[in-house]
Amino acid sequence: MAFTTTLLSWSVIEFGSSMQNHLENAKAAIRWGTDYLLKASTATPGALYVQVGDPNMDHHCWERPEDMDTPRNVYKVSTQNPGSDVAAETAAALAAASVVFKDSDPSYSTKLLKTAMKVFDFADKYRGSYSDSLNSVVCPFYCSYSGYLDELLWGASWLHRASQNSSYLAYIQSNGHILGADDDDYSFSWDDKRAGTKVLLSKGFLEKNTQEFQLYKAHSDNYICSLIPGSSSFQAQYTAGGLFYKASESNLQYVTTTAFLLLTYAKYLSSNGGVATCGSSTQVDYILGDNPAKMSYMVGFGERYPQHVHHRGSSLPSIHAHPDHIACNDGFQYLYSRSPNPNVLTGAILGGPDNRDNFADDRNNYQQSEPATYINAPFVGAVAFFSSKTTTN
Repeated sequence: MAFTTTLLSWSVIEFGSSMQNHLENAKAAIRWGTDYLLKASTATPGALYVQVGDPNMDHHCWERPEDMDTPRNVYKVSTQNPGSDVAAETAAALAAASVVFKDSDPSYSTKLLKTAMKVFDFADKYRGSYSDSLNSVVCPFYCSYSGYLDELLWGASWLHRASQNSSYLAYIQSNGHILGADDDDYSFSWDDKRAGTKVLLSKGFLEKNTQEFQLYKAHSDNYICSLIPGSSSFQAQYTAGGLFYKASESNLQYVTTTAFLLLTYAKYLSSNGGVATCGSSTQVDYILGDNPAKMSYMVGFGERYPQHVHHRGSSLPSIHAHPDHIACNDGFQYLYSRSPNPNVLTGAILGGPDNRDNFADDRNNYQQSEPATYINAPFVGAVAFFSSKTTTN
């Protein structure tokens, strides 16, 4: 949720001017997330609430939100049980959102930034991974496989961007090499922030000639070149249909983040007289239906889109259609049903096709058919950019 908020905020920061009458909707979605994160960050001194519900118990049931009767345990990270990864990402989300609201709601922006600073200090001072502190409560569902160092650099980078406080520049200078500044990394996700951090910090060098960030610009170049066939450092994989392919599970999360980073870096380059020719439009078009299967992977968009989405509320009958309680185990008949989802989850982007451009449209195949907000968030920025361009044939 924090990463979704950070990326939705970044989308508005870079491409909000192209969102037209949708800008307020985007800002309302961000505020919904930051209101929650503010409460989670300030409810108890020295702690950050990071999860509600036991995922092991929740996965034993297939039921509507209105019928949920699984334990709603609340989990936190603290000074004794640290979670630098989730805390630093929360700080990044609050800091990025503070930029979004700086002009339209200054007092709220200030509150976000001040809280972000406190949460980041907590993340940095009490170091450790939330996977280690909360263990089976978050693993194997959302383990922090990349560790927490990448989030510390990411969080500090957003605080530098939002506050322009020299202390964060000093922190990045002093700690960057330890936190991953020297690493080339070729994916960007809710778990691994390294490529996104490089692009974010490259702005300082490209637009303000901040020499401390020249290294990040060089790594951003390496990241971009890794995606371009024919370049000396090309190493990305593409399907025969042209889709960027990184993983068998929820691959489109990497496609939307990659498209966003390409467009954002191109924007930073152009501000300094540089030029970047990117394949972002190809990836966006693929998601929206220009692919071998002629399938839009955004539910509700286009003539043909997935009908069997791995989503409880979408796959079970609504309480209006079926007012009676549907118990924990009784809902599985809807998971395994071959009937289309009765409730269209309009706008959701799913995990997407495999490395051969094949998509099963099988509700039980969560690797391909499960949606996630962190897939959509960077896509908002990408489609906002393209919506402002006049297409000529």
